[in-house]
Amino acid sequence: MTVTLITGGSRSGKSGLALQKARSYSRKIFLATAEVTDPEMAKRIRKHRDKRGSEFLTVEEPLYLAEALRKNAEAEIILVDCLTFWLNNLIHHFATETPRIEKEIKEFLNVIEEKPVSLILVTNEINMGVIAPDPVTRRFVDRQGWLNQEVARRADEVVFMVAGLPQILKGNESFLPR
Repeated sequence: MTVTLITGGSRSGKSGLALQKARSYSRKIFLATAEVTDPEMAKRIRKHRDKRGSEFLTVEEPLYLAEALRKNAEAEIILVDCLTFWLNNLIHHFATETPRIEKEIKEFLNVIEEKPVSLILVTNEINMGVIAPDPVTRRFVDRQGWLNQEVARRADEVVFMVAGLPQILKGNESFLPR
């Protein structure tokens, strides 16, 4: 079982590369973490769903990622898109319950270490030099940066996407689809 982390900026090609890689498996699950919060977001989610087609079983889980991964471990591969939405959801839903947020993150990191199923994890590389303008955003950036580092440390492969071009940070080029 392998764990692959694909990171990069918004619209860098992360999701496209993840889908391309996951399509090489026969039993695949797309684990969506985004929540519909407004009509524009609903449109984006529909567009993503249409793009991946019916070959993926879609599981929507905005909060309890570790539980969803364990429950669906019969798949050959689970593509999680994306960890940034997931963390945002945790902070939004459990804003006053920091221990609960930390528990969910710890459980997720434990699943990565257990490797019950191969994973492709998509996340946004955070900030890249701009200082967040307010304390809430700075705390989110801190937590997302830490989460990305912890996932990358546990991952077998790490790919950084820049303008649609994959840069291998950990692992080898065999990850890249042909």
